[in-house]
Amino acid sequence: MVSRPGASDVPVTELLRRWSTGDRSAEDALFGAVYHELQHLARGLMRSERRDHTLDPTALVNEAYLRLVRSDSDYVDRKHFLAVAARVMRRFLIDHARARARLKRASGKRVTLDPRMFGVPGAPIDVLAFDRALRKLEAEDARKAEFVVLRHLAGMSNEQIAQGAGVSIRTVRRDLQYAGAFLRAEIEETTPW
Repeated sequence: MVSRPGASDVPVTELLRRWSTGDRSAEDALFGAVYHELQHLARGLMRSERRDHTLDPTALVNEAYLRLVRSDSDYVDRKHFLAVAARVMRRFLIDHARARARLKRASGKRVTLDPRMFGVPGAPIDVLAFDRALRKLEAEDARKAEFVVLRHLAGMSNEQIAQGAGVSIRTVRRDLQYAGAFLRAEIEETTPW
């Protein structure tokens, strides 16, 4: 995960260390230090959701932050904290979609993603089929799955992903190309249309 340009890891890393030792004031300072980055992640994730979604980016940030502070995880630095935050937000949106899908099953409606977010035309993508395919990709190659989340769900550029992951832009492009083909094949194979 990449922080905003010019952001230093030192203050956030120090806040994370203090927070892990029980310093409650560090928790508030941490939230203030990363709030805009969490909002950016949430807006990126919400871009792929339907327009009439019952959640907004602020609600998603708040829910994710509550889950992050309640967890027993030890966050190493800003990058690690934000990477976990992106996964928590994605997981929350998937859980939310599953709950909606249970309610809609009786009416025959599906919760879908806009296929244009992957740069391809076509029918809407079932969000649960996408999640299953992404989890399968994650089991095969976690880096490629993370790049998909960062690029298509969090809205980061290839350059930002490359910088944060310490790889070349060419590697990011190649991984995303492979991941896109993998996900399309998995979704087509498992989605009963």
